[in-house]
Amino acid sequence: MAGSRSRGTAGLPPLSAADRSLGVRTALFGTLPGRAIVVGLAVKIGIFLVGVAMRGIPAFLAVVDTVAGLVIAVGATYFLFRLLVLAKRRLLWRVRRKLILSYIFIGFVPAILIVGFFLLCGFLLFYNFSSYLVQSRLRALSDRARVVAQSTAVEIQRGGGRDIVGILARRQVNAAEGRGLAIAVVPVQRTCEQRGAASADAPGLAATVTAAGAWTHLQPPSSIPAWLPCAGFSGVFAYEHRPDGRAADRDTHMLVRAVAFPESAQPRYAVVADLLLDDDVRTQLRRDTGVELKSVSAVPNEHGVKPLVGEGGPDPQPAADNTRNGLLNNLGSLMEYRDWDTGAAGTLLVMTRLSVSDLYDRISSAEGMAGRSFGQGLLLALFGIGGLFLIIEFIALVAGLALAKSITGSVHELFAGTERVRQGDFTHKIAVKTEDQLGELAGSFNEMTGSIEDLLRQAAEKKRLEEELRIAREIQMSLLPQGPLVMPGLSLTALCVPARAVGGDYYDFFPMADNRLGVLIADVSGKGTSAALYMAELKGLVLSLSQIHTSPRDLLIAANRIIAKNLDARSFITMTYAVIDLNAGRMTYARAGHTPMMYLPGPGCGDSRAVQVLAPDGLVLGLKIDDGEMFERLLVESSIPMHAGDLYVLFTDGITEAMNAADDCFGEPRLAQIVETHSALPSDQLRERVLREIEAFVGDAPQHDDMTMILLKIDDSVGAPTSAAIAEHVEIG
Repeated sequence: MAGSRSRGTAGLPPLSAADRSLGVRTALFGTLPGRAIVVGLAVKIGIFLVGVAMRGIPAFLAVVDTVAGLVIAVGATYFLFRLLVLAKRRLLWRVRRKLILSYIFIGFVPAILIVGFFLLCGFLLFYNFSSYLVQSRLRALSDRARVVAQSTAVEIQRGGGRDIVGILARRQVNAAEGRGLAIAVVPVQRTCEQRGAASADAPGLAATVTAAGAWTHLQPPSSIPAWLPCAGFSGVFAYEHRPDGRAADRDTHMLVRAVAFPESAQPRYAVVADLLLDDDVRTQLRRDTGVELKSVSAVPNEHGVKPLVGEGGPDPQPAADNTRNGLLNNLGSLMEYRDWDTGAAGTLLVMTRLSVSDLYDRISSAEGMAGRSFGQGLLLALFGIGGLFLIIEFIALVAGLALAKSITGSVHELFAGTERVRQGDFTHKIAVKTEDQLGELAGSFNEMTGSIEDLLRQAAEKKRLEEELRIAREIQMSLLPQGPLVMPGLSLTALCVPARAVGGDYYDFFPMADNRLGVLIADVSGKGTSAALYMAELKGLVLSLSQIHTSPRDLLIAANRIIAKNLDARSFITMTYAVIDLNAGRMTYARAGHTPMMYLPGPGCGDSRAVQVLAPDGLVLGLKIDDGEMFERLLVESSIPMHAGDLYVLFTDGITEAMNAADDCFGEPRLAQIVETHSALPSDQLRERVLREIEAFVGDAPQHDDMTMILLKIDDSVGAPTSAAIAEHVEIG
C-alpha cells in the first residue's frame, strides 16, 4: 500500500522502460479493447494480403474489413479516453498546476477571447467596408461606361451613320478615362418592338466593326449577344489575358463593359464601351478610398461561366505586388460578373489590400481640422486604453503566477513535512517565509511536530498505566470468590461490577468449623487504586480475624481497632458481616454503617410475604474517634432464624444509587419489588434479572459507583431450629 501510494500520489515518479513495456503488453493483450485492436489489425493485414494476391478484394471481405476498422476505432477511442484521464491525473496532481491552469482559463483566456472578438469584429468591418468601396467604384465605372456608350450611339444616330471613325476618335480623346477606354461600333440586326415604328438609324453604316481606343486586352466583339436588352446594359465582365499567346501564363482581370443601342425600333448597330481596370484606375481607387486592388480570380461555376479570352499584346493591367502579407493586406471579397455569350452570372474572388491609416486620414479629412483633432484624440485614448489593458493583463498574469507559486510552495512544504512526520521524523521544521495565514500554518505545523513526540510519550505512558490497571483489576478480581459457593443447604451467588478498572467494593465467603459460613460485603470510600489497595488490605485482615472470632460483632470491633490505625483520615469502610450456622438454622450478623440487608421470608413463614429491611445500628470502620469506644458502644449484633426458601440480599450503595440521565436513583423500593416479584428464580437467574433491570433503568448514563451484590437463598436441607427460636431476632450490643 505504501509503495502504491508513493507512485500514485506522492511524487508520480516516471515509469521505467520495463514498466512501460509491461503496461503496453497488458493493455493490448490483457484487456478487451486491446485484444479487439490486435484482432482488427490482424484481420485488416490479412485482407490486404488477400487483395494483393487476388488483385482485388471480394465484397464480403470488404464488409469484414470495414467491421475490423470500426472495431479498431472503438478500441483506440477507449485507450485515448484512458490516456486523457491518466494525463489529466498526472498533470493536475500538483496544486500549483491546478491554480495556474485555473487562472489561465478564468483570467487570461477570456481576455484573449475578448481581444480576438474585437479584432475579428474589426476585420469583419474592414472586410465589408473594402468590399463596399470596390463595388461602389465598379458601379461608378459602369455608370460612366453606360454614359459613354449611350452618348456615342446618339451622336452616330444624329450623323446618319457618317464619319463613325471621327466620332469614335473624338469620344476617345475627350473621355476622362484616357487610355483605359475602348469603343467599338458593332453592326446588328435586331427589332425592338417597344420602341415604336421602324426608322433608318444609320443608312450609311458599314457592315464591319469599327473600333477605337486600346483593344489590346480583347478583340472587339463581332456581334451582340441576344440576351442583351434593347435598353442597353452595363456591368462587370472578366477576361483572361495570355501574354504572347502562352496559355500557361494567363491571368484573370476585370473590365466594365457597357452596350447601348440607338433609339430605333430596328437598330442596325450597337456601341460597346470597355473601361479597363488598369493601373491608373487602381491608383485612383487607392488614392480615393485607401483600397488597393491586388488580384482577381474566377471561381468555378456549375453553369460553365468562363471569363473572356484575350490573345497577344502586352498586359494592360500589370500584376499587383503580392509580397506583403497580413489580414488587411489580403482581404478577399466575392463579386458577380457576366458571361458575354450567355449572360449567366459567375463569381470573381477579388483580393484587395486595405490601408487603415490612409482610410482613416480620408475619413477624418472630411471633418475639418476640429473634427480631425477630436478624432485623433479619441484614437489616442483608444490606443492608451488598449495598451493599459495589455499592461494590466500582463501584470495580472505575472501576479497570478507568483501568487500560485507562493501558495503551492507553502502547500508543498507542508506536504513534504507531513511525509517526514509519517516516516517518523519529528525533528523536521518548515521554513516560515511569509507573514500571512500560510506562514501561520507553517508555524503551527512546526509547533505540532514539536509536541507530537511528547504526545507519543504520554500515549506510551498512558498505555503502560492502562496495562498496569488491567493487571491490578485481574489481581483484584482474583481476590474475590471465584464462582458460586457450593454448600449443602445454601444457594449463594454474587456479582461485582467496578465503576473503573479497579474498585473499592469487596465481598467474600469464609467457611468455618461446625458447618458454619462467614459472609462479608464491604465498601471502601472512594474509587480507583487507593480504594482497591484498602480492599486488599481488608481481605487479609478479615481472613485472619475470621479464624479467631466467631461473633460478627467481635470481628468488626477487632477490625476497626486495626484499620483505624492504618487508614487515611479521609477514608472509611462500611461493612456487613454475617455468620451462618447451618446446624442451628440461624444467621448472626452485624452492620458497620453499611447499606441495610433485605430479607424475604420463605413460603412457610405465613401468607404475607414482603421484603424486610434488616438494619441494626453500627458505625463505619476506620474513624479515629476515642480509640474505638464509640464504635464498640454503637455496634449491634443481630440474630435471625432461617427457614427453607428464605432469601437474603446484601448489596452496596452502587446498586440502589445507580442513576439514569435524569439523575434519578434506582432506589431500595425498586430493588425490593424486583426481589419480591422474581424470588422464585434461582439465585444466578435472579442476579442477572436485577442486573438487567439496573442497566435498563440507567440507559446510556455512565456508572458512578461500584456495584456489588450477594444473593443468599436457604434450601430445604437447613437444620430445623427449636420452636422457641423461630421468628425471633436476638440483638447483642
